[in-house]
Amino acid sequence: MSQLFRRPSFFSHLSRRFQQTQARVASRDKVREPHEPLGHLAGGPVFRNARLFPDKIAIRDRIAAYTYANIFMSAHELSREISAILDGKTNERVLFLCPNDVHYVITLWAVWMAGQIAVPVSPLHPKSLLQYYANDSGSNLFITVPKFADLMQQVARNSSTKLHVLDDRLKLNCTLMQASRAGDLEGGKDDVFYNKSDAMIIYTSGTTANPKGVVLSYNNLSAQASALLDAWKWSSDDVLLHTLPLHHVHGIVNALLCPLYAGAKTIMLKKFNANTVWSYLLGVNARPDDRRITLFMGVPTMYSKLVEEYERVFKQDPKMAEYIRNTLKSKIRLMVSGSAPLPEPLFQHWEEISGLKLLERYGMTETGMILSNSYESGREAGYVGTPLPGVSAKLCEVLDGEEQDAIGKTLVECSNVEGTLVYQKNGQTDLEGADPVGELLVKGPGIFMRYHERPETTKREFTEDGWFRTGDLCQYSVEKKKFKMLGRKSQDIIKSGGYKISALEIESVILGSPLIKDCSVIGVSDKEWGQRVVAVVSVGPEGDSPVKVEELIQYAELKLPKYAVPKEWRFVDSIPKNAMGKVNKKELVHLAFGPQQG
Repeated sequence: MSQLFRRPSFFSHLSRRFQQTQARVASRDKVREPHEPLGHLAGGPVFRNARLFPDKIAIRDRIAAYTYANIFMSAHELSREISAILDGKTNERVLFLCPNDVHYVITLWAVWMAGQIAVPVSPLHPKSLLQYYANDSGSNLFITVPKFADLMQQVARNSSTKLHVLDDRLKLNCTLMQASRAGDLEGGKDDVFYNKSDAMIIYTSGTTANPKGVVLSYNNLSAQASALLDAWKWSSDDVLLHTLPLHHVHGIVNALLCPLYAGAKTIMLKKFNANTVWSYLLGVNARPDDRRITLFMGVPTMYSKLVEEYERVFKQDPKMAEYIRNTLKSKIRLMVSGSAPLPEPLFQHWEEISGLKLLERYGMTETGMILSNSYESGREAGYVGTPLPGVSAKLCEVLDGEEQDAIGKTLVECSNVEGTLVYQKNGQTDLEGADPVGELLVKGPGIFMRYHERPETTKREFTEDGWFRTGDLCQYSVEKKKFKMLGRKSQDIIKSGGYKISALEIESVILGSPLIKDCSVIGVSDKEWGQRVVAVVSVGPEGDSPVKVEELIQYAELKLPKYAVPKEWRFVDSIPKNAMGKVNKKELVHLAFGPQQG
C-alpha cells in the first residue's frame, strides 16, 4: 500500500470527514459560482498583473507559499542580472531548466522583464535532447538551479554559451521580498516593446521528426490565456493543482499562465504521483488553505493512474467511495483532460468515481487551445467541442495521390465571434446532411508566429490566405454541432482495403474491454490491403495474452465494422509514451515488428 495510506488512522480520519461532508456540501465547500469574465486581464506580459494581487498567494510548492509581490520582486532582481550578463541587449534567447516550483515562475518572469525570449526545457529531457534544443534555439544564456548545474555546465560547454546558476537561497529570499511602495511592483519594458516582440520558443513533441521550435509572441500568449479565462470561468478564488510538465502549452499556458493572469493560486507538485494527487484532491494531511482545490488538469494517462490508485485503495469500501464522490463533486468545479485522446471508458469511469465529466479540449503547440467543450454542459466522450473565443476552424477535403498535400474544398467552417458561433457548410448557413470529415485548419490571434529558423517549413504549414494546417483529421457532427478528432492524418488514419479507418476510434472500442490495460492501433504496410490494422495492447489483470486473442476479436466484432477489426494483435508489457501521454507510433511499429517496418 502506498505510503500515504499505510496508517490505520487514515480510514478512520476519512470516515469522520465523510460524516461531515453532507453539511459542508451545502455550505462552506459548495462549488463557487464563477465570477465575471476575466479575459481582459490577459493583456501584456503576465507579471504586470502582480500589482493587482500583491498580497495573494500565487504559488505554493513543497517548501513555502509565495505571494504575487514576492515573485515579482525576486524576478525583477534576477532580470537585472540577466540584462547585465547579456550586456543590455534584448530579444536574446534564454534557455532555462528549472523544476516545477517557484524557481520556474521567477525565472520566466525575469526573462520577460529583461526583454528576452524564454526557451523552457524540462528535467525529463536527456542530455542529448537538451543539447539539441540549445543548438537549435541558438540561445545566448542558460539558466538553471544548483541541482542541474553539472548537467547544464556540460551543455553550456559544448555550446560555448554562458551559464547562470540561481542562488540556492532564492526561495527563502523570495518569501522575504516585501513591496512597501507602488513602484516596487513596476518593471520590465514598455507596452510598445511587448506588443511587437516574441516571448517564448516551445519545442514540439517531435513524434515524427526532429522537434521544431514554435515561436510565440506576447500577443499570442495573452490571446490564448484570454480565451481560456472566459471559456472556463476562471476566478481569483480558484486554486489549481499543477502536476504537468512545464515545457508544453498544456502545463505553461493552460495550467500556469491562466491562474497567474487571474490572480488565482497554483499548488505546484514536482511531478505527477497518483497517491500524492489523491491526498491533495481529498485534503488529506494538507495545510488548511491548500484543501480547497477547484481545478485540476491532466493528460489521460494521469486520470488512468488515478483510477488505478482508487481501485487499489478505496473501491472496496462503499462509504469511502461515497465520500470521495461527494468531496470531489462539492470541491472541484472543473477537471480538464487533453494533450492526447481520452478513451470513452476512462471518461465514463472517472464520472462514476467523481461525479464530474472531464472537459476535453483540443490544441497544439503551434496554436494553443482552439477547440473546447462547453463549461456549462453537454460534455460528451470523444468530442472536443467548438472554437474558443476569437478562433475560426474549418474542415477541408482530404485529397489522395499526388494531390494529397494540397488543400481540398471547404466542407464546414465555424467561427467564434465575441462568444457567438457562426457555422457554414458548403457555403450555406443551413447545416444538414452527413457529417463531414476533413483536415482541420484554424485561424486566430493565438496562432504561432513561425518555426524558429525554418521559413520553408512555416510557409508550407500555412495556406496563402493565412489558415494554419493542423495535420489532424476531424469530423463535424451536424446534429451535435461539435467537432470530433479522428487522429493525425499521417499516422492515425489507416487506409486498408479502400477504407479510411480512424485508429483512435478503434482504440476507444478496444479500451472498453476489461482484458485490456492499454492499446494503440497502427497501420502496417501490406501487399493485399495496402495497410493492415494492427492492435498493440498491454493486458489488464484479467487478461492472458496468448489465450485471449479470439475473445478480443469477438469483442471488437461486436462494436466495429468488419473492415476496422484489427487483423493482427501484438502484446507488449507497456506502450511507451512521452511526458504528455502521446504515443510515437513509428517507434511503436519498431517495438512490435522490428526495425524492418516503416
